[in-house]
Amino acid sequence: MSSITIERISAKGTTLECEIRPSADLERFFSGEPFRTDYDRSIEGVPEGVLVIPVLANVCPLAWANGADVYVDEVDAEFARALEDVKASLLEMYDFLEGGILYARETIDPDPASGSQVTDGPRSIDGDAKADPGSDSALLFTGGVDSTCSYVRHREESPTLVSIRGWTITTESADDAKWDDLRGRVTSFADERGLETAFVESNVLSALDHPMILAHYKRFVDGAWYSSVGHGLGLLGLCAPMAYARGISNLYVGATHWEGIDLEWGSRPDIDDYVRWAGTRCHHDAYDLTRQERLDVIAEYVESEAPRLELQTCNRRMDGNCGDCEKCYRTAVGLRLSGLEPTAHGYPFSPENYDRIRSALEGGEWVLGEDERYMWADIRDRVRKTTPESPEERAFFEWLLAVDLEDLVSEAHPPLTDRLLRAGARNVPNRLYNVTYPAVKAMKTRLEERRLAR
Repeated sequence: MSSITIERISAKGTTLECEIRPSADLERFFSGEPFRTDYDRSIEGVPEGVLVIPVLANVCPLAWANGADVYVDEVDAEFARALEDVKASLLEMYDFLEGGILYARETIDPDPASGSQVTDGPRSIDGDAKADPGSDSALLFTGGVDSTCSYVRHREESPTLVSIRGWTITTESADDAKWDDLRGRVTSFADERGLETAFVESNVLSALDHPMILAHYKRFVDGAWYSSVGHGLGLLGLCAPMAYARGISNLYVGATHWEGIDLEWGSRPDIDDYVRWAGTRCHHDAYDLTRQERLDVIAEYVESEAPRLELQTCNRRMDGNCGDCEKCYRTAVGLRLSGLEPTAHGYPFSPENYDRIRSALEGGEWVLGEDERYMWADIRDRVRKTTPESPEERAFFEWLLAVDLEDLVSEAHPPLTDRLLRAGARNVPNRLYNVTYPAVKAMKTRLEERRLAR
């Protein structure tokens, strides 16, 4: 029977650590290193039932993909019920997920009125969601469009800004500079507004063998495993000990998509809004606004309170925006449509760039998924209500209104080497995979660095 056991949970100062022991058939999905998360405030007083949440939030979706049961000594009852709700959403979303049961020796519910009691002996966990209102709030924050819009919407709450290292910025030393850049930018943003910050670092993508998970499941999802399946539950779960220690009642995460988009994605209202634990409820924020409407919210904030605001959306670098990737160009065009000058808010941009965007989209230079198709469709909807300001802009808008966005998505594919590597990794013995994959990954990283340096 497939199973994953969480053992030896410890909290020493600001560091959380535990062991993950998978059954033999699941060993290839784990590196063998302890699961570790570091916070910037002591978590020694946090109950074990809350300390286990970060690892459960990241391990359980993988367990559900394999029909595996998960075993822990103790878990917060609210979070156990949340896992059942999230599991139901993910199983409805993805046919390849099989489900599984969480077993705990003890479930802890600090609210006796809920009807839950501490119980001894293994038991399956189920239950109903209940609200837990409060006033202190926090917001997952990177300085991008979605999180900045959420800050603007909730700025009267003075939310703690939470930044996480472990997904788009890994814990590898090569990403140290990116993390320093993100911390510096978020700290400056917070200091200017009298806000607190919280920085979280986790080895989630190395304790779980993320490349091997991709090799097995990338074929079932539009993006990667973490973006398509795990990141809503996973990132929010990493915050649990921090939120408990700080007394955070409401934790917001900015929506990526919006109403009317039914994409298979790891962060949606029917995932994030279910996540909860003792004293904390999570909220999928600004789902009622399209990305262009979120830029409108930011534009109003810029005009009234923050004329020098700079956004950071680039995934290539964290010390500013490269200005030459799909996301940078897409954001720059969106800023123009909301009445802002991109160059004043972090994006090098000129009218001549419109030809560059069209060429890259038509030539399949950028790997686009359904996610990006909806983003460009949103821009196109705004273009219909906009008067171009230059010949270059007019020509681009005319092309965008006429082009079949589905064709742009279908013509973009991951490199053949990536697909072959994943197919091979699904079948090679663990010992061979553990030797060859790091070498191939290092080679691909060097090639990408050289390309970006040109």
